[in-house]
Amino acid sequence: MVSNPVHGLPFLPGTSFKDSTKTAFHRSQTLGYRNGYAIVRRPTVGIGGDRLQFNQLSQAELDELASKAPVLTYGQPKQAPPADFIPAHVAFDKKVLKFDAYFQEDVPMSTEEQYRIRQVNIYYYLEDDSMSVIEPVVENSGIPQGKLIKRQRLAKNDRGDHYHWKDLNRGINITIYGKTFRVVDCDRFTQVFLESQGIELNPPEKMALDPYTELRKQPLRKYVTPSDFDQLKQFLTFDKQVLRFYAIWDDTDSMYGECRTYIIHYYLMDDTVEIREVHERNDGRDPFPLLMNRQRMPKVLVENAKNFPQCVLEISDQEVLEWYTAKDFIVGKSLTVLGRTFFIYDCDPFTRRYYKEKFGITDLPRIDVNKQEPPPVKQELPPYNGFGLVEDSAQNCFALIPKAPKKDVIKMLVNDNKVLRYLAGLESPIPEDKDRRFVFSYFLATDMISIFEPPVRNSGIIGGKYLGRTKVVKPYSTVDNPIYYGPSDFFIGAVIEVFGHRFIILDTDEYVLKYMESNAAQYSPEALASVQKHVRKLEAPASESESKQTEKNPGVQELEALIDTIQKQLKDHSCKDNIREAFQIYDKEASGYVDRDMFFKICESLNVPVDDSLVKELIRMCSHGEGKINYYNFVRAFSN
Repeated sequence: MVSNPVHGLPFLPGTSFKDSTKTAFHRSQTLGYRNGYAIVRRPTVGIGGDRLQFNQLSQAELDELASKAPVLTYGQPKQAPPADFIPAHVAFDKKVLKFDAYFQEDVPMSTEEQYRIRQVNIYYYLEDDSMSVIEPVVENSGIPQGKLIKRQRLAKNDRGDHYHWKDLNRGINITIYGKTFRVVDCDRFTQVFLESQGIELNPPEKMALDPYTELRKQPLRKYVTPSDFDQLKQFLTFDKQVLRFYAIWDDTDSMYGECRTYIIHYYLMDDTVEIREVHERNDGRDPFPLLMNRQRMPKVLVENAKNFPQCVLEISDQEVLEWYTAKDFIVGKSLTVLGRTFFIYDCDPFTRRYYKEKFGITDLPRIDVNKQEPPPVKQELPPYNGFGLVEDSAQNCFALIPKAPKKDVIKMLVNDNKVLRYLAGLESPIPEDKDRRFVFSYFLATDMISIFEPPVRNSGIIGGKYLGRTKVVKPYSTVDNPIYYGPSDFFIGAVIEVFGHRFIILDTDEYVLKYMESNAAQYSPEALASVQKHVRKLEAPASESESKQTEKNPGVQELEALIDTIQKQLKDHSCKDNIREAFQIYDKEASGYVDRDMFFKICESLNVPVDDSLVKELIRMCSHGEGKINYYNFVRAFSN
């Protein structure tokens, strides 16, 4: 049990007494502020305001502290510096050594200067042995100038040594960051300081000058004695008097150049010149009245002004040695103005009177400058290269982007879908080629020829398209002037040579004979007679051949009977109109055959009853082994 330290009673309820004089029971503040800084202070009173006992040491402790030596703990004390010592940053504060130097800079991209001299000032700061390099700023120099090297300690070699003021002198080279500076002089303070430190200075050198800067300096002004010419008198005497000349500028030698006319006005009042353009109606040019505004024209420039850009040169009496005057404008002579050579070919009556009174020139005739048009150059076509048609190849010579040759539209409309068909044999020494037959189709709309070889089973020769639509050149025609086969060249017994292969016309259809009889003027009498004779020869034994063929080939008899039955059954059907023309449109080679898929598409478009049993049987009998259908026999069933 804890006892009460004051009364000697146990610290129990009812045995402890409260001191009514104590009212504050907080802890004392140990943190304070003085002059804005936080400081620590030791408390003097405890909880309840009782005063704390502190710094109460015994006599023995006080004696020990008085006799204790701090040498063992802190060592021997350092000696105080002498009273007259001054640090370097105080002694050399704001004391700077200044040296005048320059360095050479290469200029590789200029034709007027090969190198450039740049003058700099080298500053050495004694307080911390730092250095800086500053180039004085020159106005409008176009070069970044000012502080080239900021203030810092600069390395002298690869070992890490730095430049010291003992290393600086006049007439030496120092290398800083790869640039070699030539020190030529220093200021008065630098000279006195180095000499006071026992350094012997080299004699000063002359500062190098930049050659291009010296070249650009303005020359000294030259005073010229003013002339006694009175401009006011000239103005009053020749006011409103203008010399008028007619000139041309011939630029036909250059690409797209032309010959243009101008009017040159010379104002006598102030010796100025004006050049005006002469415009014509619908000349396609903007209506600018003046080629050159009224101004004085220099004739001879000084040497320096010749190399200076003319676009920024302000012409004055200092740049011009001689100006153009009235005596320089003579009819029949050339004049160069603004890089253009003008030829003066005429003038007005006032100008002629002025030259007669002023210069005594009486002969100023008009010169004829009209040029005769050269004869047109005949366009010659290059030789034919053998690719495509001659007309197509020639279009590449007429325009940069060739166009298709013009076609005879009237002929194409009149002869649309008109085809002349011939049966021909191949003239060849090879025995296998003697029995080959070819169908020639001549298209009257385009004068093109296509050749189709009907396939023959077990012949060993693949039939089909032999030659696509194209114009065929006759063998005796020249390359430059080709002659193509025409309708008059096709008759019974005619020999047609197609790209080295010779064909003999053996037979024709009835339409060819009708066309030849209606256009007899295009054919020779022998050609027309040959076709008529051949047709009569075929008609004579037609009945006999038909009966024999019917007896020999019962399938033909069945086909004819089926065609008659279908004609009677579908006599009033709407699909009869233009059914043959519909098949011929898709039969480009005029072979009489079309693909099976295309055949049914055409029948569907013309409402042909292909689902009928008789029509199905007809399609079967007209079918070919290679997926093709002979539409000639099929069309007969739907015609009257």
